[in-house]
Amino acid sequence: MAGKEKTGLIKLQIAAGQANPAPPVGPALGQHGVNIMDFCNAFNEKTKELQGMLTPVIITVYKDRSFTFETKSPPASTLIMKELKMKKGSQEPNKDKVGKITMSQCKKIAEIKMKDLNSHTLDQAAEMIAGTAVSMGIEVEK
Repeated sequence: MAGKEKTGLIKLQIAAGQANPAPPVGPALGQHGVNIMDFCNAFNEKTKELQGMLTPVIITVYKDRSFTFETKSPPASTLIMKELKMKKGSQEPNKDKVGKITMSQCKKIAEIKMKDLNSHTLDQAAEMIAGTAVSMGIEVEK
């Protein structure tokens, strides 16, 4: 797509495999003149294996109204909740602990997130995941 003039950059978080023309997708793409159903179909096809997980996406819109998009891995908190089969984190993480996670579980999540994290080793990435878990009120078992 080199040489095409970019007219917009849209960042959204959409449930994987469930993009539809309703807000926030429709209005965000509509104002840039993008064919909404083309995006929804392409996004749903690309993310069907993550079904229902919140997935960040960056959409680049070009002058001719074509677009490209790049999906990122789901947020660490979403992956932690899936791993621990939880609905939500603690309302008061410093007082109210809602679960426990092991470092091996943190490493498993870090492997999924690695391409989107700014860490050099899997151990560093796992520590970042552990930090997120602590901020959600989850005890990390070292």
